[in-house]
Amino acid sequence: MRVLLQRVSRAEVRVDGRVTGRIGCGFCLLVGFTGTDADEQCVWMADKVTGLRLFGDADGKMNLGLADVGGALLVVSQFTLYGDAEKGRRPSFVDAARAEQAIPLYERFVLLLRARGLNVETGEFGATMEVELVNDGPVTLWLER
Repeated sequence: MRVLLQRVSRAEVRVDGRVTGRIGCGFCLLVGFTGTDADEQCVWMADKVTGLRLFGDADGKMNLGLADVGGALLVVSQFTLYGDAEKGRRPSFVDAARAEQAIPLYERFVLLLRARGLNVETGEFGATMEVELVNDGPVTLWLER
């Protein structure tokens, strides 16, 4: 499981011009799964993401988490995180989980995040989405399990 996390001051995802998810302060998560992922990776990643302290305290140090700042999450499925462009000019996506495996993992991950009491907005799995965001920092992390 791979997650590209961006700390944002606002973010929005649209499908066919329709907003499917919108947040203010928080994290925008681009999430991809591979064929060997299971519930274990989703649980670990939900704990990691919700426990990260990436917001500045009164001294400007990254000591505050999402709950401390009233932050939210925008979760967007992104199979291209498993694109391999090492050879040739067109990436291979053979390492990305197929939809029949990835959809339940994506839904489980979102459920785990919501169970932690946070506002979680999403895109639509498999749709062509437009993601618009304003980085806060910028602060961007690559997480993998």
